[in-house]
Amino acid sequence: MTHRLKDYRLWCLLFALIAMLVLFIIPSKKQKSPTYNYTFIIDITRSMNATDYQQDNQAVSRLSFVKQTLRDLLRDLPCQSKVGIGLFTERRSTLLFEPLEVCSAYTEIDTVISKIDWRMAWAADSNIAKGLLSTLDMLKKSDSSVIFITDGQEAPPVNVNYQADFSGLRGQVKGMIIGVGGLQTVPIPKFNSQGEQTGFYKPEDVPHRSSFGQSTLAPSQIKGYNARNAPFGNDVVTGNEHLTALHETYLEKLSAESGLGYARLADLQSLALALKNSKLATEKLVQTDIRWQWALLTLLMISLVYLPGIYQYHRFFR
Repeated sequence: MTHRLKDYRLWCLLFALIAMLVLFIIPSKKQKSPTYNYTFIIDITRSMNATDYQQDNQAVSRLSFVKQTLRDLLRDLPCQSKVGIGLFTERRSTLLFEPLEVCSAYTEIDTVISKIDWRMAWAADSNIAKGLLSTLDMLKKSDSSVIFITDGQEAPPVNVNYQADFSGLRGQVKGMIIGVGGLQTVPIPKFNSQGEQTGFYKPEDVPHRSSFGQSTLAPSQIKGYNARNAPFGNDVVTGNEHLTALHETYLEKLSAESGLGYARLADLQSLALALKNSKLATEKLVQTDIRWQWALLTLLMISLVYLPGIYQYHRFFR
C-alpha cells in the first residue's frame, strides 16, 4: 500500500511538472472570440462637471467617472478589439484619433483618455441632437460602432421648431448612446479662467430658453414682441437650466430616431454588459491566453499529492 502511495504521488508530481512546462511552451492558442470596434465620443460640456457619481467614497464629476470607467473597460476588451476617441461640445464632434488596436496601443489610448479635460471645449453651449447627427455623418463610412456618451443637457434649450433630422442617417451607423448622471438635479460647478472652482451657476448666469429662429408662440402671445429687436419678447425668463440631471427620456428619443441603442452608465459592469452585445461584436480568430488552464491542472496535481496526508491527519484527531 505504501509503495502504491509513493507511486501515486510521483505520478502527480510528474504531471504537475509537465503541465508547468506546457504552460511556458504553449501559453496561448488561436480560437474564435468576439472582438469590438468602438469610437467613444465624450461630452465635455460644462454640465459634465457636475458631481453626482461616487468613487472610493468620494464625489466625482461625470466626466471623471466616464474617463475612469473607460480606462477600466480597456483592460477588459479582448486583443484585436479597437478603440477610437472623440469629443463633443457645441453642435459637432471631432475625433482625437481613429480606432487603434487595444493591446498594442493600450498605453497611448489610456493616456489620451486620462488627459481629456472640459477645458478642451471650443465653445460653451451644446446641442446634443446636432452633435449626435454630426457624429453619425462623420462616421457613416466607418466600420466602428459609435458610443456617444452624454448627460443630454442642452444649453440653451433647443427650439422645438429646429430639431435635428436623423432620417437620412438612421440605421447607417451602429452603436449606442450612453446616458451619464443622476436623475436628481444637482448644481453645475463654475470655474474661472485658471480652472479653479468659484462656486456654482445661478439662474441669472444661464439662458433658460432658446432665442434662435422663430418662437413657437404667435406674436400676439409674446409680451414685448418686436419683429426685429425682440422676436421672443422682453420678459425675463427663469427656470432651472442652472441645474443638471440626466435627460434620459430625451436620450431615449434620440436613440430611437437615430437607430442606436441606449443604456445608462451606472458602473463598469453595466457599461460592459451594454457594449459587449452580439450586435456590436465581430467574431475573429484571436490569440487567447490559456496559461490559466495549465496552472489549474498543476495546482490540482499538487493538491492530490497532499490529499492522503490530509486524510490521515483528520483520522488521527478524530
